[in-house]
Amino acid sequence: MIKVVKFGGSSLASAEQFRKVADIIHSDESRRYVVPSAPGKRFSADTKVTDMLYGCYELAAKGKNFDAEFDAIKERYNSIITELNIDLDLDKEFDTVKACFIGRAGRDYAASRGEYLNGLVLAAYLGYSFIDPAEMIFFRDDGSFDADRTIKAVGDRLVGVERAVIPGFYGSMPNDTIKTFSRGGSDITGSIVAAGTGADLYENWTDVSGFLICDPRIVEDPQPIRTITYKELRELAYMGATVLHEDAIFPVRKAGIPINIKNTNKPGDAGTFIVESTSQKPLYTITGIAGKKGFAVVNIEKDMMNGELGFGRRVLEQFEKNGISFEHMPSGIDTMSIIVHQEQFGEKEQEILAGIHRNCHPDVIDIETDLALIAVVGRGMKSERGTAGRIFSALAHAHVNVKMIDQGSSELNIIIGVSERDFETACKAIYDIFVLQQL
Repeated sequence: MIKVVKFGGSSLASAEQFRKVADIIHSDESRRYVVPSAPGKRFSADTKVTDMLYGCYELAAKGKNFDAEFDAIKERYNSIITELNIDLDLDKEFDTVKACFIGRAGRDYAASRGEYLNGLVLAAYLGYSFIDPAEMIFFRDDGSFDADRTIKAVGDRLVGVERAVIPGFYGSMPNDTIKTFSRGGSDITGSIVAAGTGADLYENWTDVSGFLICDPRIVEDPQPIRTITYKELRELAYMGATVLHEDAIFPVRKAGIPINIKNTNKPGDAGTFIVESTSQKPLYTITGIAGKKGFAVVNIEKDMMNGELGFGRRVLEQFEKNGISFEHMPSGIDTMSIIVHQEQFGEKEQEILAGIHRNCHPDVIDIETDLALIAVVGRGMKSERGTAGRIFSALAHAHVNVKMIDQGSSELNIIIGVSERDFETACKAIYDIFVLQQL
């Protein structure tokens, strides 16, 4: 059996955390390939090493002295090495990184060194081989990830390598410069390594015991999600659930490899399993609740809109011309609503409105702001009657006015729009009726 294990920044923030990680890895012989993040915060007021690297590079790019800031980064790694009593000297690596900063090697290079250096430390501590992901994770000239080439390269590179540490977060461009994934991209690296090695399981270790049904900042002590499908997770991640980088799903989904979200500080907890499909019935009708604030709605009215060929295309074309993507588009016979990110839309709103008037000749255009979207997600909703009715009943009882509802054809999720001031109240009401009343 092969397991790929990824450890987040909080799991590798100090020597104490390194010891926990080593115990976890050594407790299971199948944990063969390890993907580390850069050291995270050791305490709430601390600074992540990635942010320290960004700050150093900004000073270097401006030609300013950054010795003190760089020494602080060196001290973070050296303190871990000293406390763990590892026979490792990173001075040459630090000199190379500093020279590349002065030579303005780029922000991606700067950010990637956090994972690179932490990978060297962890490999030395575990006694594993160290493999630089720049050798096997590839991006195209336009900066897009080259999945097919990468998956094959990972498989070829790791053949015969029994145990290895592969830093997360970055790969290389065709010109051999470093390119990073978006923030939190070590999750993606772990998924890529799992797919490339044909792993049986991808364990993603973090500081929480998996996904919770609702944000614990909104609902006190919410119930955990034991099993969730890729599709459900995709919906929740898009709407703000942030335990796992949403793009980490794709490499393992294609290969049919499950993901297990685990807690480094509570390794005995079951965590959450993310799977392609499952015969297990969910404990509740819903799997999870997630949401975001900061949306605006452009409501367009025109008599006989439904009979006017190309009307919707001409409306959306105005958003496209101005570089604004839409989130949802509920519609009626004579109305359509375009839901967009308020901040982005606000910069181009007059150009867009003028374009719609000029090309579509609507009767009325109205804009609503300060909207929050809530996704109620669950594979159990297909077989359960009256789910939408129960949601509306709960919200009405909580005195929350529903401004919009949109249900996908898969019956996997229902999107609800409410005023931002009602966001937390709405989430609590939905959680209460589907979870608390069933406990």
